[in-house]
Amino acid sequence: MNQLLSGIRVLDLTRALAGPLCTALLSDFGADIIKVETRSGGDSSRQWPPFDGSDSLYFTSVNRGKRSVALDMRSEQGRKLLRRIAVGVDVIVENFRPGVLADMGLDQESLAADNPGVIVMSVSGFGPTGPEQFSPGLDQVAQGMSGLMSVTGAGDHTPMRVGIPIIDTVSGIYAALGITAALVARGRDGAGHHVQTSLLESALSIMSFQAQDYLSTGRVAEPNGNTHPTITPYGTFDTADFPIIIATGSDRHWQSLCDVLGDRELADRPEYRTGQSRLAHRDPLTKELLELLSARPAAEWVTLIRAAGIPCGPVHTIDQAFADPQVRALKMVQPVATPDGGEVPLVRSPLWVDEETLPIRNAPPMVLGQDTAEVLGEFGLSEENIEGLRRDRVI
Repeated sequence: MNQLLSGIRVLDLTRALAGPLCTALLSDFGADIIKVETRSGGDSSRQWPPFDGSDSLYFTSVNRGKRSVALDMRSEQGRKLLRRIAVGVDVIVENFRPGVLADMGLDQESLAADNPGVIVMSVSGFGPTGPEQFSPGLDQVAQGMSGLMSVTGAGDHTPMRVGIPIIDTVSGIYAALGITAALVARGRDGAGHHVQTSLLESALSIMSFQAQDYLSTGRVAEPNGNTHPTITPYGTFDTADFPIIIATGSDRHWQSLCDVLGDRELADRPEYRTGQSRLAHRDPLTKELLELLSARPAAEWVTLIRAAGIPCGPVHTIDQAFADPQVRALKMVQPVATPDGGEVPLVRSPLWVDEETLPIRNAPPMVLGQDTAEVLGEFGLSEENIEGLRRDRVI
């Protein structure tokens, strides 16, 4: 297939999740990702559970399609090697605290003479300015500071973190978007750019209408659990066996739902006729819906409600999600061969190009530094040079 970023070489200096996810997405599009890690330990997520044997599945999940170079970044020789690589790449991605990359001589200004078209993507905890710009930041800290946790959960179970590292995830996606935009601009004028984002900014940016409601009216959103804060019926509803999600996004949906449930009179009641009146009477409406939904099991309701054109679906556990016929049809899980002759199942990129999914080109580099000699050879070092660096414990 047409790999849209084929020929783009990326120096990945990131660790944990946001930065590695960004570069994994770039790899999915065909970019050559050179993941440079510290010789002593590498990416910190290599030590994070869960594990499959000795392999961190945290690391596995966001480092597909990369090559691993391990070197001593504190040594003079290691710094020279790092700069040698930086001069020969199109993109540098880093998630150090602000100023660290410049101290290493790898920021855009320091590289301007030797690599004027380089694009530097920086992902930090709190952004490049402000009183907390140098503070360490992690996903849940951003979830808390942005207000996201305050609108998640219900009753005594709030504030509540989202069940995945959602801010790391969206920050990685934003970073990949920023890089691709900068590559398009460089294609026009040849100039490099320094693009930045942060966990806190990413978290605030996805607060969507709750943020806008506060900014425009001063209203502060409250948690609604599994119920939509402004539309009803829209949320999770119990059935005869398992809960399902029903999302009536319009009056037409509401009327069709009442037809499916066998109670058309419900749709015509004044207190339920419009979206605004349904929201005002959410509790009694929900009680009536639950009584009707208790007549059938979840699978039957999902089939009937979807047939009426209303968004509806089951509430899966993770194993049920991957067993779902639609997920299987999408072939979201791609088995990838490992260097030891084994195979690792990975979740592929969610994107399609020209009617084809994006292939995972190689497994995550589970052995730290496994590609060091190959990569350094591509940057002009001889086998003798590489062996000398190995003896000196630089690589």
